[in-house]
Parts: sequence; structure tokens; C-alpha cells
Amino acid sequence: MFPQDCRICKEPLATVSRVPVCLRCLEQPKPFAAEYFCAECRTPFLNASPLDEHGRCGLCRRGLSGFDAAYSFGAYEGALRELIHLLKYSRIAPLAAPLGRMMGSAFPRDERFDAIVPMPLHWLRRWRRGFNQAELLSRALARQTGLPIRRLVRRRRSTAAQAGLTNAGRRANVTGAFTVPRDDSVKGLRLLLIDDVFTTGASAGACAKALKRAGAARVAVLTLARADRRFAPAAAADFSPLRS
Repeated sequence: MFPQDCRICKEPLATVSRVPVCLRCLEQPKPFAAEYFCAECRTPFLNASPLDEHGRCGLCRRGLSGFDAAYSFGAYEGALRELIHLLKYSRIAPLAAPLGRMMGSAFPRDERFDAIVPMPLHWLRRWRRGFNQAELLSRALARQTGLPIRRLVRRRRSTAAQAGLTNAGRRANVTGAFTVPRDDSVKGLRLLLIDDVFTTGASAGACAKALKRAGAARVAVLTLARADRRFAPAAAADFSPLRS
């Protein structure tokens, strides 16, 4: 029946659209901001104490991140979190267009890339969902940047859900989960890995490591949202310079 209600604020929609979200809710997500960031993985911190003189956090100092840099549009909360859930779990694929525009505003203009690489889903999960949300976001970003999309990496085994695992558990869960079928297609390339959400960076790191082992010159990560862990003491402790 028309009009539908906005899937977020539940107010009646004033216009007909393939996206069942009102303009006010679509404009609600704001760019992520914090005073202190890791210079590589862009993890936000309440103060500079977890960072070394080069601005790197503990994981990046120990070489556990896998990627060379990470960027995100906004915090994984509020309207942005609900929009991502509508895309992924309610299968509202047209949401990829406005979400892709948000991601485009976080695109690192001072970097040069040869291609966009969507984070792969295992074939079984993709079959159940009907699409890979990272690929939909990659297409939207490719239209804005003119960069080609290259499906260079494959997820060779299905992994357990990352939710509820510790940082170490997340890294162990995705170890060896990604492979690059053709090494010669990757050598020397500067790649931008695309995913929807960055939590601890374990999956992105494992995927980036596979690309780097295959010969990629640089792998940066761009996500639509990232978990804001500035106020989670347990998570912050994992990045402490006292841990080795």
C-alpha cells in the first residue's frame, strides 16, 4: 500500500522511491570524527598514549594489520548502522547507491589506486544473501572515481561469524581464509579493498595479506562504517603499547 513508512523513523514516505527510507534519515549519518587516530589503521583513540612517535597503534607496530591504510565514512551506530542492516539483511539493494555516495566522500583523494577490490564472500553466504554488499558498494564507488573493479581475491573457506570473538580470535578465524587465484594479475598494483563495516580489521587484514603475498604494491581499505571503540576499555587495552 502507498505510502510506505520509512524503515528507520517509521514516518510515512512523501515520495515514491526504490529506497524505503526518508530523505531526513538518509542525510542523518555524519562523517566519522575523532581527535586521535592511528596513522595506519585509523582506529580512533581518546588520547595519544596508545600511539608511538609515528602515530601507529600497537597492532600496526607489530605488523598485525596487514593493510597499509584504512579509511571509513562514519561510525557504525545510529542511522548508518540501520541503513547497512537494511542493505545486508533486508536485501534492499538500491540502498547501495546513497551509501556508496557516503563512502565516496571518504575516498582518499591524496592516494593513487589502480583498481577497486570488493571483499569477497564465501559462495554459500553469497548464495543465501543473493548478493555481495561489498560488490554493490564497489560499483557505486567505481562510478564516482572511474576506477575499474577487479575481483582478484577469493574466500576459499567459510568462516564462523566474527561477532562475539576476541581480537585474537577474529584474526585466527580468518587466517588462511583468502586466496588470490592468479598472482600475475596482482603484481605491482595499488589496490583499494572495499567492505561495508570495519570492526577490528581482522578480515580486511587477512584479505590484504593475501593480496600483498601475491605481489600487490599497496593495499588500503575503505569501508562505509567502522566500530567506534574509543569507549570500550577491553578493546582499547588490546592496542596498548604495553602489550607485546
